[in-house]
Amino acid sequence: MSLTLAIVGRPNVGKSTLFNRLVGKRLALVDDQPGVTRDLREGEGRLGDLRFTVIDTAGLEDATDDSLQGRMRRLTERAVDMADVCLFMIDARVGITPTDEMFAEILRKRSKHVILAANKAEGNAADAGVLEAYNLGLGEPVRLSGEHGEGMTDLYTQLMPLADAAEEKAVEDAPETDIDLDEDGEGETPLITAAKPLQVAVVGRPNAGKSTLINKIIGEDRLLTGPEAGITRDAISLRIDWADPDGETTPMRIFDTAGMRKKAKVQEKLEKLSVSDGLRAVKFAEVVVVLLDAAIPFEQQDLRIADLAEREGRAVVVAINKWDIEEDKQEKLRDLKESFERLLPQLRGAPLVTVSAKTGRGLERLRAAILRAYDVWNRRVPTAALNRWLTAMLEQHPPPAPQGRRIKLRYMTQAKTRPPGFVVMCSHPDKMPASYTRYLVNGLREDFDMPGTPIRLTLRGQGDKNPYKGRRKKNAGALAKHLKGRA
Repeated sequence: MSLTLAIVGRPNVGKSTLFNRLVGKRLALVDDQPGVTRDLREGEGRLGDLRFTVIDTAGLEDATDDSLQGRMRRLTERAVDMADVCLFMIDARVGITPTDEMFAEILRKRSKHVILAANKAEGNAADAGVLEAYNLGLGEPVRLSGEHGEGMTDLYTQLMPLADAAEEKAVEDAPETDIDLDEDGEGETPLITAAKPLQVAVVGRPNAGKSTLINKIIGEDRLLTGPEAGITRDAISLRIDWADPDGETTPMRIFDTAGMRKKAKVQEKLEKLSVSDGLRAVKFAEVVVVLLDAAIPFEQQDLRIADLAEREGRAVVVAINKWDIEEDKQEKLRDLKESFERLLPQLRGAPLVTVSAKTGRGLERLRAAILRAYDVWNRRVPTAALNRWLTAMLEQHPPPAPQGRRIKLRYMTQAKTRPPGFVVMCSHPDKMPASYTRYLVNGLREDFDMPGTPIRLTLRGQGDKNPYKGRRKKNAGALAKHLKGRA
């Protein structure tokens, strides 16, 4: 679902009714009384063969202060900024109001694409309002009835080209992952170029210093920073050429994300939207930098964020920020490494870099760690080397024999990169204990120098390929027949 559609308009024009129809469920509360919806509500929309994310918003009101209406308006404006398409709804039976005209002007300036929808347009009573809608200067209005499902075909016609464009952009921006290799383990490593820069997401809890770090990397204050937690609200991507001390540059796109807190602590609806935006940034990254605060590292949420990056199959670098104010650095670093190995065994060996976003110390090491993690993420191991290694591992520690039948591991090959994925042909793959799979994964990580990167190991059953199976019985039968004939 690449397309995001925000339904906006003044109160009581039928936004939630249309939202419920598009998601196919009564998720949003609907009533004749205006102002029922106050939060942003997100759902999976379906219209014909189109699949998209749809956001129901609070009614737009003319308020910019810190009142409830003002906060609701800011929340809706945030959804407008985030959405690919805004569906601006008016009430065709009421016609155009001054509030509609004001918000049409806002949408023209803020939204990438606006579709004008005249809702409650069933019957002749709505004809005048539909004609009046042309005066908003947003093109031809789509005549809809969210309650009765009329006009959905016209809405589909408007959305289809925008959905196709969003799909193409998503394919263009998304990193290539799970790249298949041929039988010789060969395949092209995607080059880092200006057209296809290395995509790096910086994630972590609020106030870890993500925006300060990125400002220091790019050498200018492009992102708002401050002592307050949660200043960054949405995932912002910046295109840079990050140079090493020798002047060699690497094209990168760096995503600054909102701080991610525990779900129970995320009360503000805007923060919920921000966190989901940050999770999407992880999916669009190739390398994820998990930024920790040196004073309170490896909190539960830090571990969840790192685990998410590993499950998404991304290369991971752990950076410890605010190292300049740490007093006993050697002892602290030793404790951090021990905690990392113990708490995140699935990322054993991932780079652990100490930095100071404030002074810029450690940024060269961070850059080198990102490139090293990217290199390991693309690692290929020849099939011959893998099978020699597998033989040695089996001799050192044979697989178990459930119910007296030993599991035979016959053959191994690398099937994918980004992250490295391996396939082992064996008998009874369903009976292989997880502990032995971990033994193999840890051996791959150590012996083929793949620290920290996610490794996928698949056990696949293989029928008995013995070419002589059954021939002895067949030959014995032929010999008995021959002897019988001679007798």
